Formats: sequence, C-alpha cells, structure tokens
Amino acid sequence: MAQQRVESVLSRRLRHSDLTAVSEVRAALRELLRCQAWGERDQADVAELLISELVTNALVHTDQGAEVTATLVRGRMAQAAYRLRVEVRDFVTRRPVPRKSGGEATGGRGLLLVQSLADAWGVRPQGTGKVVWFELEGGPA
Repeated sequence: MAQQRVESVLSRRLRHSDLTAVSEVRAALRELLRCQAWGERDQADVAELLISELVTNALVHTDQGAEVTATLVRGRMAQAAYRLRVEVRDFVTRRPVPRKSGGEATGGRGLLLVQSLADAWGVRPQGTGKVVWFELEGGPA
C-alpha cells in the first residue's frame, strides 16, 4: 500500500449562521486548488459546489458554528494522484439524511449532490458532533 503525503491544507472556523462564510470558503478552496494545479476546471467546480453544500448545511441546520478542513493528499510515487478531502465538522450529533425534495423546493438537494458527484463521502461521529466529508480524485500530480 502506497504511503500518502499531505500537500496542502485549508482550515477555517465558521460562526453560526454566517452565510457569508460560504463564499469565502469557496474562494479559499478555489485558490488552494489553483495554486496546487489540482484537477481539471470542471473538477474544481464540483469541489466548490460540494464544499458550499456541506458548509451551508452546517450553518443552517445546526445551532453553532462549524469547522472546515480541505486537504490535498498525494501518494508517495511521483505519478500518484492528488486526492482532495473536505471535512465539515459541526457540534450537533444528529446525522444528516439525503432527501428528495419536490420540484418547486428551494432546498434539500445538497446531500444528494454530494452523494452523486463525490468519489466518496460519509458521516462520522466526532466528540460532541459529527464530521460530514467527501473526497474527489484530481488526476495525476
């Protein structure tokens, strides 16, 4: 099994209901991916969309802030792909559930997007809360 190396990390603490943080996190992720030449443009767009969904969910559906971490990891071999892992931690133990929303609904599709577009995703308990995460492969380093 090839070892992996953390290449770059983005970390932010977000205040409860601070929805302006969504665009700030998107911009920070965009800059991280650009500086590391990660993936194709459409992959970076997907990464931005998915981080926006998870951050929005954490800020809207919990009573406290959240913590966001985006990590680029590369395998030990020079040709190994960069993998992006994004984790959004909140302080509510209630697990999110993907749900189908009606055609006219303005919300409720975020986790379905994550489920459909991410290479992997999940939820794990962490202390007094949980972490919702996703991973995307970025192609050769």
